[in-house]
Amino acid sequence: MGYGTFEELEVWKKARELKNEIFDLVQVFPTDEKYRLADQLIRSSRSVTSQISEGHGRMTYPDRIKYCVQARGSLTETLNHLIDAFDCGYITDDQLQYFTAKLKEVQRLLNGYINWLSSKIK
Repeated sequence: MGYGTFEELEVWKKARELKNEIFDLVQVFPTDEKYRLADQLIRSSRSVTSQISEGHGRMTYPDRIKYCVQARGSLTETLNHLIDAFDCGYITDDQLQYFTAKLKEVQRLLNGYINWLSSKIK
């Protein structure tokens, strides 16, 4: 299960899909949210793929795990921002549920990757 590049990681691919869908979602937010909630959503969703890719470039498994744990934090931050968007009436309950399911899928894959990395530590 060794990987050559971070682009080959299934978790990175799914996180990238999520990031792109969130970017599309925030395009309909009110213009006064462009530098507030929309920006926070974009940043936190981008952080997930960034952390996974940065960790992949590290030399040790503990370093890789550290970045994956940070990516998990960015996932939960993204969910919080989506809940804020729902509370403000910018997204529907159906949209919130859809993105929550996507976030859980990425988290499941990320947890699996973390477990795999952990198993490599002797």
